[in-house]
Amino acid sequence: MEHNKVKQMIAGVFNDIADGIETGQFGKKVRIGVTILGSEHGADNVLKGAMLASEKDSSIEVVLIGPKNDTNLKTYEANTEEEQHKVMEKLLDSGEIQGCVTLHYNFPIGVSTVGRVVTPSQGKEMLIATTTGTSSPHRVEAMVKNGLYGIITAKSLGIENPTVGILNVDGARQVERALKELNSNGYDINFAESLRADGGAVMRGNDLLTGTPDVMITDSLTGNLLMKIFSSYTTGGSYEAFGYGYGPGVGDGYERNILIISRASGAPLIAGAIKYASEVAKGDIIGKSKVEYDSAKKAKLNDILSELTKDKKANKKDEEEVAMPPKEIVTGSIAGVDIMDLEDAVTELWKNKVYAESGMGCTGPIVMINEKNVEVATEILAKAGYISVD
Repeated sequence: MEHNKVKQMIAGVFNDIADGIETGQFGKKVRIGVTILGSEHGADNVLKGAMLASEKDSSIEVVLIGPKNDTNLKTYEANTEEEQHKVMEKLLDSGEIQGCVTLHYNFPIGVSTVGRVVTPSQGKEMLIATTTGTSSPHRVEAMVKNGLYGIITAKSLGIENPTVGILNVDGARQVERALKELNSNGYDINFAESLRADGGAVMRGNDLLTGTPDVMITDSLTGNLLMKIFSSYTTGGSYEAFGYGYGPGVGDGYERNILIISRASGAPLIAGAIKYASEVAKGDIIGKSKVEYDSAKKAKLNDILSELTKDKKANKKDEEEVAMPPKEIVTGSIAGVDIMDLEDAVTELWKNKVYAESGMGCTGPIVMINEKNVEVATEILAKAGYISVD
């Protein structure tokens, strides 16, 4: 038995050498699977994408999971979408393949995918965290986790210190505060600066088009919409032609390198997704996930998330009505308060005898106060956790 194993190893070495001489690519290839069934454009579209990826990069061995076909690629036979996923999971768990590209896969709660696009302004690549799946049923907690998932993915692609921005959607300011607290606790986050004149880590639409950060944090539904726009804005929407797809599923303790494409994904994008799968496999995304999570937990990630998800009013007695201080002219403003916290922030200032009003500035919600009170109001709101101060 031992003798047979040795013979198999020797045979494998000679096969690798032969492949290296033929292709000029020495070293073990990364085996990436692709499921065939499920595309709105038909099985031939998926097969074309698989062949494109195989021809473009000799370091990838593309294998197929699905019905028999006319390609020269190794095929693991499966005749339904459900059967494909069972075969895929078995191949991943056994180590037979190091990643797989598939459609419409149900990840467990806590796992979501990090998309990868090419932005139109300057052709810069950007990760969108996240695009499918549910990191948490709680919106802000999910987006904080999405930021971590984006960082993990970026590092597995070889970006050692990725810049991170937070898209200006509901909950963005709460996410910013949580991530800045995590950063101050020792988990290093390299916050991006918006290209707009007032800067900051909260990104606007302009930053999406230019790819200002390496990692753009958003909620999954918005991320999914952005992926569809970035990948098909020149084709009318029915054919996703650009980029790398919806990306790998990432989550605490998740150990399968599964990348998602859409039923509308075209062959060029499928080829990009296979390349993406091979790159994060080479970069050990599963190992990176463990390292980053361990580091984030040491920086009190779980405590921060628990604080976000608890009902702040659950343990409070009914608060007495707060009297409004004498009205003043409000020519000063403080940004950075989440829209969902805006009225509570105003009440917090009233409690401290500072007159304030809520408003909406060009970059989002603002608390308006008299200019002479800006400094003291900033201190009060920061102490109460409504804003973060660098």
